[in-house]
Amino acid sequence: MPSAGEIRQQVERESERRGRLAVPAFAGGMLYLLSAIIIAQTLKGAPTVGLLQGLSPALSGTANPTESPRAPEVKFISHNAFALLAGSTLAAIAVAALTLILLLLLDATRFRRPETWPAARPLVLFGGIAVAVVSIGHQVVSAIETHDFAVGHDFSSHAVDQALTKGTANVIVDYIDLVAGLSLAAGMIAVMVNVLRVGLVPRWMGMLGMFTGLLIFLPIGGAQLQVVPAFWMVMIGILFVGKWPNGEPPAWSAGEARPWPSQTRRGAAATAGGNGASAPVPAGDIAPAPARPAVGSSRKRRRKGSARG
Repeated sequence: MPSAGEIRQQVERESERRGRLAVPAFAGGMLYLLSAIIIAQTLKGAPTVGLLQGLSPALSGTANPTESPRAPEVKFISHNAFALLAGSTLAAIAVAALTLILLLLLDATRFRRPETWPAARPLVLFGGIAVAVVSIGHQVVSAIETHDFAVGHDFSSHAVDQALTKGTANVIVDYIDLVAGLSLAAGMIAVMVNVLRVGLVPRWMGMLGMFTGLLIFLPIGGAQLQVVPAFWMVMIGILFVGKWPNGEPPAWSAGEARPWPSQTRRGAAATAGGNGASAPVPAGDIAPAPARPAVGSSRKRRRKGSARG
C-alpha cells in the first residue's frame, strides 16, 4: 500500500499531466472528426463501376481489355492524393493524442490497481505509434502507386489491382495496418476495463472508450460513426481540464480505487434510502477507508491489564 506522501505526489503528477493533455485531447477529437470528413467527402466523388460496366468487356468477348473499367477510379485517387494524405495526417495526429491519453489513464490505473494487465502498455505504445505512422504511410504508398499508373501506359485490370491492392508495398502496409490496429484496439479495451475497475471515468465513458477502440480497428460507418472516437476524446479533454459535470470521479483526488456502483446497487441504495434505512454498500463497489486503531480502547485495555497485574 502506498503511503500518504506517495499518494499525494502521484495525484499531483497526474494533475499536471492531465493539464498538459487537456488541449491535445480536445484537438485530437476535432482532428479525428475532420479527418473522417475530408476522406469521406473526397472519396464521395470517386467514379464507381457498376455490375454491367464491370462485365461489359467479357460480354463483348474481350477477356483482358487494354483499359480496365476501374482505370478512372485509380486516376481519381491519384488526382486527389493530396486531400487523402492531408486527411490521413490529421488522423495520425489524433491517434498520437489518443495514445498519450491512454498512457496517462493506464499509469493512473496501475497506481491504484497494481495487478492491471502489464501487456496493456506495450500494446498501446506499439499500436498507437504504428497506426499513426501507417495512416500516413498507406496514403504515401497509394499516391505513388496510383501516380505511376496514371502517367503510365498499362491500364489493364492487372495494373489496376497492382496500383490499388496487390502491389508489394500495398500488401506490406495492409499487414502492418492490421497488426497495428488490432494492437491498439486490444490495448485500449484493456485500459478501459481496468479504468472502470478503479473508477477513473464514469461507466458510460468506459463503455464508449471500448467502442472507440473497435472503431479505430474497424473504421466502419464512414464519417457518421467516426463521431464516436472524436466525441470520446473531447469528453476526456473536459475531464482533464477539470470541468466534468457534477465534479470529477473521486478516484482521481483520492489516489486510490473508487469504482462506480452498478445500476442495480445504486437502485437498491436509493430504495433503502427512501425507506429511511441506510443500505450497506458492497466492498467491491467502493474501496474501504484505511482502518485506524482505536486509541481510547487500547488505553483502557492497558489499564485493565495493569490492574489485574
